[in-house]
Amino acid sequence: MCGIVGLFVKRRELRPALGEMMMPMLLGMTERGPDSGGLAVYGEEAPAGHRKFSLYGGAADVAWDDVATSARERFGEASTLMPKANHAVLVADSDRERVVGWLRDAYPMLTLLSCGRTMDLYKDTGAPAAIAERYGFAHLSGTHVVGHTRMATESAVTPAHAHPFTYGEDFCLVHNGSLSNPNNVRRELEHHGVAFESDNDTEAACRFIGYQLEQGDDLATAMSKGFAVLDGFYTLLIGTRDSLAVVRDPYACKPAIVAETDDYVAISSEFRSLAALPGVASAKLFEPKPRQLYQWHVQ
Repeated sequence: MCGIVGLFVKRRELRPALGEMMMPMLLGMTERGPDSGGLAVYGEEAPAGHRKFSLYGGAADVAWDDVATSARERFGEASTLMPKANHAVLVADSDRERVVGWLRDAYPMLTLLSCGRTMDLYKDTGAPAAIAERYGFAHLSGTHVVGHTRMATESAVTPAHAHPFTYGEDFCLVHNGSLSNPNNVRRELEHHGVAFESDNDTEAACRFIGYQLEQGDDLATAMSKGFAVLDGFYTLLIGTRDSLAVVRDPYACKPAIVAETDDYVAISSEFRSLAALPGVASAKLFEPKPRQLYQWHVQ
């Protein structure tokens, strides 16, 4: 049992309040996921030619000033590094492969969590409230956010097993449920050169859908293929550079509820997580139908 939360703000003037609005949603899912948590936030776009790289230092005592100096030497003086506790977001004129090579050579204790033009990602072990405080979730701004609280049932409690999972650029996925065939999915994708970083079943779903997008599918087509391949019970919440989406398995075994107003779309595993949102009493409330993709796009 895990908790998923997603928030998509429709009006530009609400973007600075994204984190503040999301916080009660995430904390409301604590009982569903007390082991670990995280979120991906889609915010200000990186400068032209640049990408954002979310880095995680684990238990290491990272000298972020030294990392920032090294990044400027490797990727140019325009590179910036914004640390938050044991995470940092690097903005650099680089691609993923060059950053991976730099980390391997100079900072092997750092893990690259995500890459993209708009997405920053934070995840860690511990209570959701402690994680949110550690990384200042209440102060985040942007267009949409994808969050998760985890209760581990099939793999270890580590940052690597925490959600969200990512693939490619500006794509993330969180999951409530369980897959019965993640190893089969993994083996098939590995034949196509897709690498895995954990034994979490959610990573198999993320890699499968992300790989289909990489091959040119839109999200609806990728998910249609997913229904034929991903065996199990699941609600998936998906973030892309310009959209937030939710989908349930063909039997809709795992809970999800959506609240939509003129100002926002909010998604969670349970209504109690939405109850503090402004105007929720007059929101359109519905449970997503099975085997149907719901997607909202940034205008």
